[in-house]
Amino acid sequence: MGKHTQVKVGLVQFDVRSGDIENNLGQVKKGIASLHEDNAELAVLPEMWSCGFDYSELEKHSEKTGELLEELSEIAVEKKIVIAGSLPVMEGGSIYNCLYVIEKDGEIAGEYRKIHLFSRGGEHRGFKRGEKAVVAETSVGRLGLMICYDLRFPELGRTLADMDADIFIISAQWPSQRKSHWEILMQARAIEDQIFVVGCNRCGKDISDYSGNSMIVSPKGRILFKAGAEYEAGSAVLEFMEMIEYRSQIPALKERVYDSYRI
Repeated sequence: MGKHTQVKVGLVQFDVRSGDIENNLGQVKKGIASLHEDNAELAVLPEMWSCGFDYSELEKHSEKTGELLEELSEIAVEKKIVIAGSLPVMEGGSIYNCLYVIEKDGEIAGEYRKIHLFSRGGEHRGFKRGEKAVVAETSVGRLGLMICYDLRFPELGRTLADMDADIFIISAQWPSQRKSHWEILMQARAIEDQIFVVGCNRCGKDISDYSGNSMIVSPKGRILFKAGAEYEAGSAVLEFMEMIEYRSQIPALKERVYDSYRI
């Protein structure tokens, strides 16, 4: 959390149009401009925000990622805002779903490649999975990075908490038929790891329906902000003292008994 006792964080929820980079970038610019006017210092974007899961053209879309990162860097500097969102990236002949964090000075502060690929949706056929948990050190705090399906794995959340994350950041394309899971799991990760959670989902429709419901959650599981089912750029203030005091009142993270958990 650095020098901050509090920070205003936001998210940009929009309908990610498959393969339409120009439209999607326009939505991002509009949302970040709105968050800047609201004095937010962090903007979280949906999963694969540039192109969606346009599998037939993923390689072509990944070639645009460098240009998009340069554009986001310029926006980050201009608006003095940290930006986080996932994009396709090609390396060694494989494509990864990578969550990038861009600092206010335009530099890349963190890169996380999605570890848990959603096999039911065929992600394992289009992407190679990442292998490392990542916490990005930024001017708004230490950001523990997750992408969509990762939310179902408490082991990753606990690892990020043990790496001294201050905030969990989640970029997602979570379908409406499992809307309740999205909301419950974000609150669960917040409560069990006693940490702030910022989850940005998409809305709209492609092969699935997406209900949005992006959320910002406190370490006690309190919903500080919740989006509806349409485009929305929203924010909330995180009071870091709340996290510190709650961990002191209920020291669950310190009172784990590792020897009893071994199989």
